[in-house]
Amino acid sequence: MADDAPWRPATRAAQALGAIEAATGAITPGIQPSTTFLRDPDNAYRRGFSYGRDTNPTYRPAEELLADLEGGAAAMLFASGMAAATAAFQALAPGDHVVAPKVMYWSLRNWLATFAVRWGLAVTFVAMDDLAALAAAVVPGRTKLVWVETPANPTWVVTDIAAVAAIAHRAGARLAVDNTVATPFHTRPIGLGADLVMHAATKALNGHSDVVAGALIAAHHDEFWDRIRVNRQQLGGILGSFEAWLLLRGMRTLFVRVPVASGNAAGLAARLATHPRVRDVLYPGLPNHPGHAIAARQMSGGFGALLSIRVVGGAAAAIATAARVQLWKRATSLGGVESLIEHRASVEGADTPAPDDMLRLAVGIEDVDDLYRDLDQTLMGNSGP
Repeated sequence: MADDAPWRPATRAAQALGAIEAATGAITPGIQPSTTFLRDPDNAYRRGFSYGRDTNPTYRPAEELLADLEGGAAAMLFASGMAAATAAFQALAPGDHVVAPKVMYWSLRNWLATFAVRWGLAVTFVAMDDLAALAAAVVPGRTKLVWVETPANPTWVVTDIAAVAAIAHRAGARLAVDNTVATPFHTRPIGLGADLVMHAATKALNGHSDVVAGALIAAHHDEFWDRIRVNRQQLGGILGSFEAWLLLRGMRTLFVRVPVASGNAAGLAARLATHPRVRDVLYPGLPNHPGHAIAARQMSGGFGALLSIRVVGGAAAAIATAARVQLWKRATSLGGVESLIEHRASVEGADTPAPDDMLRLAVGIEDVDDLYRDLDQTLMGNSGP
């Protein structure tokens, strides 16, 4: 795709940056399953590939598209979102200090509180929407990484990325942003000052609930990025070539799927906000959401496809509502074409930030009236179609 052409992100994604396979003229990038590659006569690897634990030619189109969409210098694929996120922390040294949000993906929060601490990192959890608390937690010269997730799963707390970037950089720390929920359709954290962006690519980037993958995108190709690359090679958290190909296929429809799902979520949030069996709706697109003004400033094209509702009647009513749905699927994940419902407190355990009367709704691309009707009937106690 011509560098000087003003193609918009949706066009670049749909055409996977316009790459054409030179040997065949194929407009769909191919899959290279080989785990090993031929050395040159002098034992060099001038083609750029040596062994499957390092990288694979199938990664290249997906990584290039991700870097382009996020405005980064480089991207790397991983075997999962957790593999990508932990690779960033494992590029630090024992004794380094990191600051992470109190509300974040529960598996990563648990990993930071247990394994990362045993490994030697000092970890402080703060409310990332409280900039004064964040500034107090960051230690100049010692804090090496500040991690942000916005909107934050599962209560959708919104963090001011630009403001946090300024605090982190003044202290000499890097800022990493989990952009899984917002996706590059809504938010481009690097443009707001982030040094690193993470995606659980299993979710909206792939969009079809058939690939487990993760990704990191760097604002700059520096020594920290090189350490992450070495970690991926040595620890083996790599993605299969077929999964990388499927991920690229999913990303090519990102700008079609995400606005539909986001629009559905906004419509549901507005209607559920007045439902007699819903005591509260947590969604950054609602004007009464505490982070609405920040979200409106740093997100474009909508506010994402995730919301949570607090059900009148407490935990029992919330669990019963999830049990009665017919169209919504009781399952863990988000970002797919199908809509999912989940009682997060049951999943996350005692230390969850999710109230026990809360249901997380991961909205898909179905007809929004059907989605609302199913929820309305179940909330009102009617299990009929």
